[in-house]
Amino acid sequence: MSANPIRRVALRNLAAHKVRLLLTVLSVVLGTAFVTGSFVFTDTLQRTFDSIFADAAKGVDVRVSSEQQGASGVPDSDVAVVAAVPGVRTVVPAFGGPVIVLDSEGAAIQTGGAPSEGTAYLPPDQQLGDPNEFVAGQPPAVDGEIALNSSAAERAGLSVGDPTKILAASAGIVPVTVSGIYDVETDTGGYVGAMFTENQARTLFTDGTHVQYIDVAGDGVPADELRDRIAAAVPGQKVQTGAEVSEEIKTEIEEALSFLNYFLLAFGAIALLVGTFIIYNTFSMIVAQRLRELALLRAIGASRSQVGRSVNLEALVVGIVGSALGIAGGVALAYGLRSALNAFDVGLPSGPLQLAPRTVLVALLIGVVVTVVSAYAPARRASKVPPVAAMREESTATVESLRLRTVIGAVAAVAGAVTVVVGAQGTGGGAASTVGVGAFALIIAVLLAAPALSRPFVAGLGAVFARPFGAVGRLARTNAVRNPRRTAATAFALTLGLMLVSVIGVFGASAKESVNSLVDTGVKSDFMLTGPQMIGVPVGAAAAAARAEGVEETIAMHGVPARIGDEDTFGVALSGPLGDVLEVDVTEGREDVAGTDLLVSQTTAGEKGWKVGDAVTLTSRDGEDVGTTVSGIFADNQLLGSWVVSEEVYQQFTPPASRSDFVVFVNTAAGSDPETIRTALEDATKQFVVVQVLDREQFKGQQAAQIDTLLAVLYGLLALAVVIAVLGIVNTLALSVVERHREIGMLRAVGMQRVQVRRTIYIESMLIAVFGAVVGLVLGLAFGWGFVRTLADQGLDKIAVPWGQVIAMLVGSGVVGVLAALWPGVRAARTPPLEAISDI
Repeated sequence: MSANPIRRVALRNLAAHKVRLLLTVLSVVLGTAFVTGSFVFTDTLQRTFDSIFADAAKGVDVRVSSEQQGASGVPDSDVAVVAAVPGVRTVVPAFGGPVIVLDSEGAAIQTGGAPSEGTAYLPPDQQLGDPNEFVAGQPPAVDGEIALNSSAAERAGLSVGDPTKILAASAGIVPVTVSGIYDVETDTGGYVGAMFTENQARTLFTDGTHVQYIDVAGDGVPADELRDRIAAAVPGQKVQTGAEVSEEIKTEIEEALSFLNYFLLAFGAIALLVGTFIIYNTFSMIVAQRLRELALLRAIGASRSQVGRSVNLEALVVGIVGSALGIAGGVALAYGLRSALNAFDVGLPSGPLQLAPRTVLVALLIGVVVTVVSAYAPARRASKVPPVAAMREESTATVESLRLRTVIGAVAAVAGAVTVVVGAQGTGGGAASTVGVGAFALIIAVLLAAPALSRPFVAGLGAVFARPFGAVGRLARTNAVRNPRRTAATAFALTLGLMLVSVIGVFGASAKESVNSLVDTGVKSDFMLTGPQMIGVPVGAAAAAARAEGVEETIAMHGVPARIGDEDTFGVALSGPLGDVLEVDVTEGREDVAGTDLLVSQTTAGEKGWKVGDAVTLTSRDGEDVGTTVSGIFADNQLLGSWVVSEEVYQQFTPPASRSDFVVFVNTAAGSDPETIRTALEDATKQFVVVQVLDREQFKGQQAAQIDTLLAVLYGLLALAVVIAVLGIVNTLALSVVERHREIGMLRAVGMQRVQVRRTIYIESMLIAVFGAVVGLVLGLAFGWGFVRTLADQGLDKIAVPWGQVIAMLVGSGVVGVLAALWPGVRAARTPPLEAISDI
C-alpha cells in the first residue's frame, strides 16, 4: 500500500470524527496559548518600557551619580568641578525623590505601583532633552507651587489653581497649589510626576549639600572622551555616557521582566504537561477504538510503518492546527491579562501588543512536538496490531501487565519520599532542590503506579458512594475499575493541577500562621502605625501620635542600609527601648542598644564569627565608617532581621531626605479604652492621610491580605491547568462512550433507561475525579510540608494545612466530575439500541 492512500485514510479519519478532533485540538490550544500569551505580554511590556527609557537620558552626553545606590548623592562642590572640565557646555544638577500627591478629596492618588515622584522644574533653556509641553497654566514659579502631568491631574480631579497637599518621606505634609499641567511623551499608567521649584526640590529631596545626579551636555566632544575627562575630575563618582545610562535602565527592566516571563512560562509548561497527558490518553483511546480498522489496513497490505505513520500524521495535523489556534488564543490571553491588571490599577504602561516571530516559532514547535511525542507510544501500539484481529467479532486493546511499571513506581515512591524527608531537614536552596528532586521522583512514581493504585482505591470509593444507586452504581464502579490505565491517565491531569494548588495553599497557610505567631509572641505594643511601602510612615506621624490622649509611648523602627566588609547588608534601628515594644530573646550580652552598640542575631553572629565585645565597622552608603561593638546576641527574630543599631547610628547613616519609619509601635496607658485611643490616634495622624492605625489583629490581617493577593495571582494561573484537567475528563469520557457504543446499545436493548445510562456515566466520572483529587492533594500536602520546612530560616517556621480548602477541593472535584460528564452522559443516553448492536 503506498503512502498517499495512508495519508488520505488519516486525514479522512480526522474529518470523520469532528468531536474527537475538536477535543484533542483544544488540549493543544490551551497549552500553547499560555506560552504564547506569556511571551506576548512580556514582549509588550519590554517594548513599551524600552520606548519610555530610551528618552530617560535624552540630550544627555554624560551623567555623574553616586557609586552607591541610596547614598546622599553627588556633593554640590562637584557641580562646579564638572562645569570646569574642558568640553562641557551645560551642567544640570537634578533633585528628586518619591512623593505622594493628594487628590481633590484629600486622599492619596493611587498609582497602582507606577512611579510617583517629585522633581525640580527646569526652564527650557536649561533642559537637555525636549522641553515639557504645558497644556494648562504655567510652571511653578515660587515655593509652594507644583506642576502635574495631565494623567495624574485627571486622576486626582485637580485643575490649575487648586490647592492640595503632598507627602514627602522626610518633610511630611507640604501644602501646595497646582500652577500648571503638562504632558509627558510616554505616560505610564498611574504615573504621577510633580514638579517643584529648584529651591523647594532641593529642600525636600536633599540634605542641602548634595544633588541627586548631574547631567552634562558636551560642546562637540565625543561622549566617551567627555566621560573620561569628567571621571578623572571627580574620582569616586559613577560617570556614564547617556547611552550607558539608558542601557543600564533597560537592562534592569529586562531582568525584572525576565522573572515575570519565567514565572508565566513555568505555568505554561504546567499547562502543557497536563495537556500532554490528555493528548496521550486521547490517542491511546483512539487506537483502542480503531483496532479493527487498523487491522483491516494490515490485512489489505499496509505495513507496520504505514499504520504507525497514519497515527503520527493525525497527531501532526492536530499539533499544527492546535498550535495555530493557540497562538491566536495567546494574543487574546495577553490582551485579557493586561486588561485585568489595568482594571486592578497596577500601573502598567500602555502600548500595542507585540507578537514576535520567535513567539510564533516557539509556540508552533512546542505544540507540534508535544503532540507528536504524546502520540508516539499509541502509534507504536497501532503498528503492532495483527491482521487476524480484523477477524474477531469484538476487538479490544491488548491488556499489558501492570506488574513491571508498578514495581518501578513503588521503588521511585520510596526513593522520592526518603529524598523529600531528607531535604526537609535542612534550609536554603540546596535543601529546597533536594525536596524538588524527591517531589519529581514521587510524581513519576504516581504516573507509573497509578493504574494499579486506582483499582483498589476506586473500587473502595465506589463501594461507598455508588452503593445507594444500586445496579447503576455497581456498573459505574466496574466501568471505572476495568480499564485502570485509562482511569489513571484521566485522573493524572487533575492530580497535577490540584497538587500544585495544594502546595500553594500550604505555603499561604503557613506564611499566615508564621506571621500570626510572630506578631502574637513578638509584639508587645497595642497599636501600630503603618504607611505605603514607597515612603513608609511619614516623618512627624510618630510625634503626632505621641501627643494623642492615652498614649504612653511611641517607638519608630527604621531601616539602616550599610556595608560590612565587602557585603551590602541591612539592619534596623529603634527610636526607643527595644524591650518596650518587642519580645526579644537575648542569649548573650545585653538587650539595650545605645551609642555605638550593635545587637546581632545568632545566625549572623555564627556566619561572621562575632562574639560579644567584638569591634565591627559599618560603612554608610556615603562611605562614612562607624565603629560599633557587639553588645549582645539575640535568637533569630524576623521582625529585627540581622542586626540592630541605635538611633544615633541611624541618624548618622541615613541622609535626611531618605529618612522614614517602617512602622511606629504605640504603647498605651494602663487601663485605657482601646477604641477611645484608636479614635485619638486616627485624629492625631489624620493630617498624614496615608497612615493607618492598626491593632495587632488588624496588623496580622494586613499581612494576610498581602499574602492572599499573591496567592490569588497564583491560583488564577493554576486555574488553567485545572480547566485543562476537567476538559481531559470530558474528552476521555466522550471517547469512552464511543468505545462502548455497542455495550451501551446492548444495555439499552435489555431495558436500561436513558436516565440510568446518564447516571452511570456521572458516577464513573465522579469516582475518577475524586481519585485524581485525593492523590493530588496527598502529594501537594507532602511537597508543601517539605518546601516550607526548607524556608524556616526565612521566617516560615510554622507549618499549617488549609483543611477547609482541602475539603472544599475534594467536594469540588466530585462536582467537577459530574459536570464534566454531563455532555458525554447525554451522548451515551442517546445511543440508538438497534443501530449500536448492529455495528460491525
